[in-house]
Amino acid sequence: LLLCAATTIFAGFWMLSGHNAAGIGAAVVAAGLVIAGLGIRRFSRKGKFEVWARILSGLGLRGDEWVLDLGCGRGAVLLAAAKLIPRGRAVGVDIWRADQTGNCMQATLANADVEGVADRVELHTRDMTDLEFPGESVDLVVSSLAIHNLPGNAARRAAIVEAVRVLKPGGRVVIADIGFTRRYAAWLRQSGMAGIDRRSLGWRA
Repeated sequence: LLLCAATTIFAGFWMLSGHNAAGIGAAVVAAGLVIAGLGIRRFSRKGKFEVWARILSGLGLRGDEWVLDLGCGRGAVLLAAAKLIPRGRAVGVDIWRADQTGNCMQATLANADVEGVADRVELHTRDMTDLEFPGESVDLVVSSLAIHNLPGNAARRAAIVEAVRVLKPGGRVVIADIGFTRRYAAWLRQSGMAGIDRRSLGWRA
C-alpha cells in the first residue's frame, strides 16, 4: 500500500514538473501494483476456494479416503477435502506460527466445527519434512501455498519425499504453489511418481 502510494505521488510530481516519460512509467507501475493487490485480495478471499473446489471435485474421490494437508493453516483446503470424504479422514499438519491471518490450531478446529466436518478432521503440530506418519497410510496428499516457505531446496525436497512416502500405492499428490513447481515435479518423478501434470491454476489464482 505504501509503495503504491509513493509511486502514485512520484508519478504526479514528475508529470507536473514536465518529466512525462518518468511520470507515465511511475503511473504504469502504480497501476500494476493496484491490479496485483486486488488479485491477491481476491485470491485470499475467494479465488483459492474456487480453485481448490475445482481441483478436489475433479479427483473423483470415493468418500472414504484419508487425505493429508501439508501446511494446512486455518483449513481452507483441508475442510474442502473433508466435505468430500464423509467416510474418510482429513488430517492437517502445520507448525502453527501465528501471523496476521490468525493461523493457529484452535482457529482451524473452530472452522471445522462451523463447516460441519469436525468429526472427520484431525490436526497435528508437525514439520512437513518429518511427518511421523506410517508409510503407505494416506490416499491423497494436498498442499496449498506452503512448501515454498520451507528454508531451502533441501527442505522442500524432503517435504516432497515425505509426501510420497506416506502415500498408499496408487495414491496422489496435489500441490499448488507460487514457485519451485518445476523442481517439485522433478522430485516427484525421482521419488517414483508417474503421470505428473504441471499447469497454471488460471486467472482465479
